[in-house]
Amino acid sequence: MMVIEWLKFRVQPEVREKFVEQDQAIWTKALATQSGFLSKEIWINPDIPDEIILVIRWQTREQWKAIAPELLAQTEEIFKASMGKDSYEMTEAKEHHIRKFLNAP
Repeated sequence: MMVIEWLKFRVQPEVREKFVEQDQAIWTKALATQSGFLSKEIWINPDIPDEIILVIRWQTREQWKAIAPELLAQTEEIFKASMGKDSYEMTEAKEHHIRKFLNAP
């Protein structure tokens, strides 16, 4: 069953584009090397300039959760160093499962 990792960030509006660029260059590049990674989207709300939503699709929850904690910590340190202190904060993290129904068109 496909799993969605849904992350919400508060980002200083003046560094929003840098966040998007660095996330692609650092986080997406690292995650794309992991088994089960399918895709990632960055959602920007035009009415809320300090909000960014990341939607990451994984083949299975097991593959997602099998990522080495050391890789996650190292990647976050690199990302944090590139963004500067206190320029962003994760405010929510959710997990969603995609259900497919039998006999659906």
